[in-house]
Amino acid sequence: MKHIDEYRTSSLVMPLVAELEKAISKPVRLMEVCGTHTMAIFRNGIRSILPQGMEIVSGPGCPVCVTSASHMDAFISMAELPGVRVAIFGDLFRVPGTQGSLANASSRGAQISIVYSPMDALDIAKQNPEEIVVFLGVGFETTTPGIAATIRAAHREEITNFCVFSTQKVIPGPLDVLMQDPDLKINGLLCPGHVSAIIGASAYQPFVDKYGLACVVAGFEPADLLNGLILLARQIANNDPQVDNIYPRVVSWEPNQRALAMVEEIFEPADMEWRGLGMLPQSGLSIKEKYSSFDAQKRFNITIPDAEEAKGCLCGEILKGQTTPPSCPLFDTRCKPATPVGPCMVSSEGTCAAYHKYGRDA
Repeated sequence: MKHIDEYRTSSLVMPLVAELEKAISKPVRLMEVCGTHTMAIFRNGIRSILPQGMEIVSGPGCPVCVTSASHMDAFISMAELPGVRVAIFGDLFRVPGTQGSLANASSRGAQISIVYSPMDALDIAKQNPEEIVVFLGVGFETTTPGIAATIRAAHREEITNFCVFSTQKVIPGPLDVLMQDPDLKINGLLCPGHVSAIIGASAYQPFVDKYGLACVVAGFEPADLLNGLILLARQIANNDPQVDNIYPRVVSWEPNQRALAMVEEIFEPADMEWRGLGMLPQSGLSIKEKYSSFDAQKRFNITIPDAEEAKGCLCGEILKGQTTPPSCPLFDTRCKPATPVGPCMVSSEGTCAAYHKYGRDA
């Protein structure tokens, strides 16, 4: 297929492997920010061919993984209210809170529907007027425009039995918090392709200016990833940090103004809790007062409970790039895909899930 197979051919990829080896002249520690990059790097075997001196750690780029136990507990409590049907993306179904998961709530009789888009949730609301359908908004800038469009459609069509529980998050702020950690010692960022399609490659220029970080926006095919790593290694070797966008078929330098305008119509910045990072000012999005009838937290007067993360689980440290899954005492022992203790083992973008599936010793 065009724009896919052409980035996978061995005639293109093998010279890039050799080029990556040449690009390393001193130790390089990189962070891949996107959960889809995490999986793509493992799935394509790129970790196994990294040259000596190059290390890649994962960041807070999995939206399900950074959803706090407190929010999971609130989701589960709301799902068990009479007359409520919760609509979710599938990754969220088995993420544990302190009192089980949405899957456990479903087994107790809670009405939970797995959907592929927020518009699917709105359709369920139209088809079931006797229920209040709540879409759980868990995601980054990539999914927020679609949720905003759905709320706007519900408002226009006067669908009164639909609302959204927004825990939508934005990426740049938490990255800035992470980069202030002197022990992290990151030299460069492999910047997310999906998020960047909304916020633009220019969003990473402050990380160059403030921290001297090399930044490359890359796609998800082998050639995309290898080219991204090569450019990062060269920037670091030459002490020439900048933002390179090698995913121009999807990402522009400037943000997607149409998408952002839709988001700004519906949402406003809000403090948000992140797993591993705690409460971060203005790192999330809440629904504006004009559309408050579609805000599940206000509609059900939901208070987010205090909740401790599972003892022994290192998901928080993994999401901050401080450790890797094999260092967690629960990894592949008590915590497995069938019996997850933390969300990083559940999500299709989770680092623990990637290590378990593709490379436990990587």
